[in-house]
Amino acid sequence: MNEIPLYWLLIAFVALIMLSAFFSGSETGLMSLNRYRLRHLADNNHGGAIRAVKLLERPEKLITLILLGNNFINVLITQLATYIGYRLYGEAGIAIAAGLLTLVLLLFAEVTPKTLAASNPEKIALPASYIYQPLSKILMPLVAIIDWLAKSVLRLFQLSGRNIDNDALTSEELRVAVTETSGLIPDSHREMLLSILDLEKVSVDDIMVPRSEIIGIDLEDDWHETLKLITNLSYTRIPIYSGNIDNLIGVALMRKILPLLLTGDFTPETLVDLTRDGYFIPEGTPLTTQLINFRKNKRRIGFVVDEYGDIQGLVTIEDILEEIVGEFTSDPSALHQDFYQDADGSFLIDGSTHIREINRNLNIYLPTKGPRTLNGLIIEHMEFIPEAGTSVKISGYPIEIMQMKNNMVKTARLAIPEDHDVTGPHSEVPLDG
Repeated sequence: MNEIPLYWLLIAFVALIMLSAFFSGSETGLMSLNRYRLRHLADNNHGGAIRAVKLLERPEKLITLILLGNNFINVLITQLATYIGYRLYGEAGIAIAAGLLTLVLLLFAEVTPKTLAASNPEKIALPASYIYQPLSKILMPLVAIIDWLAKSVLRLFQLSGRNIDNDALTSEELRVAVTETSGLIPDSHREMLLSILDLEKVSVDDIMVPRSEIIGIDLEDDWHETLKLITNLSYTRIPIYSGNIDNLIGVALMRKILPLLLTGDFTPETLVDLTRDGYFIPEGTPLTTQLINFRKNKRRIGFVVDEYGDIQGLVTIEDILEEIVGEFTSDPSALHQDFYQDADGSFLIDGSTHIREINRNLNIYLPTKGPRTLNGLIIEHMEFIPEAGTSVKISGYPIEIMQMKNNMVKTARLAIPEDHDVTGPHSEVPLDG
């Protein structure tokens, strides 16, 4: 080996350093890849991405392969650096080579390539996958043996070596991922995605029209009054009942009623014939589940019932969709009909309005864990039935009771601090208040 020219040894040393840098950088690059972008590229037939996906299906074998190659190269570098130092300076050259080699390996074979790969994982990892795929087949027996030995050591110390799917995201982790996409997708789209994630936490009880506010046709009412009611209704589907809402007959479509009204053939009997059986929803049903059930049952309206079968409220598919996209209105600045803004900037709000609806429309944060309506929130907070003129402060928002009716808050005035932004619907309401 003494006959080998020194410059050839230096060239071999540099080549080995570059190989070590390749193994170190590609390891960091492959492990830093965005798995979801990687799968997107693979679905679009990107060759490097397809190979990288296959390699990362067994990360323990990939790490074994990389470390096997990296350690083998580093051993060769150490031997060669020691020999070059001995050739140049004799016994003293061995110590000099050891000191310099530590700095060279750290700088050029570890820190620099790994920093570069962490900043540009795709540019490093995807080309490297073309090398690792055939290399893994060539060294498969050796990799399998080392992998088996490693797992044996883990079992010896009663540690688990099972594969864990680190790609799976919880809903909260997905929420963070969506939130951090600012600039990548439109804000309106991001808000809808966040609202969809919230649906699982919200039940039909939170958005239903309360029993006391359900407008329908009572077959026991005077027929002339019923006809007058129908002509003034703006709904496409009308609940039909007898006596009270618990004696529900079903739901009638306005588009089937109007032709009969025009021809004069509309009678209580024909109304019953037009009525479709009601669809009932157990209270507490999550909105995600109910949205699927509406589609599966081909329904657009349902009645929420408690454990005794009594109707508690009414929910439509539009109510659920509004939880995702916001209020359906032609005027983006228009507030819900239950909100009236006074000259001083405060809002007069009906006591039966849902707290989630108030939060969404006024972009505020009243607590939503507990009572679902403004009336319930005020009474729970005060712990007694208040009188008109009483004021209370909840979550930093002053609320004045304007009108009481039947032991319920009929109307309340809610003031919003001057530094609070009331610019539009609020899509992300904390459930714990």
